Amino acid sequence: MLIFNPFVALALVTFATATVSGNAWAQASCSSDGQRAPTVIIERFISADCDACWRDAKTIKPKSSELALDWIVPTARGDDAPLSAATTRDAQYRLDALEQAAPKTTFNLRRQVFARPLPLRVARGVALGGYIGASIALTPARGGNLPIHPMIAHLLLIEEIPAGSDGTPVARNLVRNSLEVRWNEPGESAPQADTRKRLYESRPMSLPQGANPDRIRVVGWVEDVNGKVIASAASACVN
Repeated sequence: MLIFNPFVALALVTFATATVSGNAWAQASCSSDGQRAPTVIIERFISADCDACWRDAKTIKPKSSELALDWIVPTARGDDAPLSAATTRDAQYRLDALEQAAPKTTFNLRRQVFARPLPLRVARGVALGGYIGASIALTPARGGNLPIHPMIAHLLLIEEIPAGSDGTPVARNLVRNSLEVRWNEPGESAPQADTRKRLYESRPMSLPQGANPDRIRVVGWVEDVNGKVIASAASACVN
């Protein structure tokens, strides 16, 4: 059992969000800086009972400007389901938020990012004690201010699964953990909210057993209360 250590957590969050220099940072940097923001987000929900879905060569594939995410949805079979090792309860929570039932096979959701998105940055630090520090920050466009209406930010730890490995014929971004943050809620008093300069969140996120830290990166997006995606970002890691 993992024991949460607040001092380790602080170190993880600091590493993920600080601006530093030197070889140590260069070897571990994993952020969206300099990366093209996805124009479309594709969420592929796969039932843990459907191993054939994971092995399906006809799985919907993203274009170069798109981002595909794979959620493995737990089922009543629990640990006996073929894909149980990759399930996350967050997958069901995500479906509940979308008012969608758990699929028997797969369910695909495709959403366009707003034509003029706001600048969004995501970043992660090193894996330590079963956790990775991760952050998400939304800043205004040059010369403008951030929206003051309520927004929902999504920050995900994903494991990159190359095509031809782990039984999948297509490349996948397996969701390993996710965080949902609500910004500009009525009566909000969070110290990390500044509607004039930026909105951000940083915290340690746990890695499930079996996840490969070397293949973990972070992605994120921000949507309004109507579900319109107004910003997106995906990290690239520099070794």
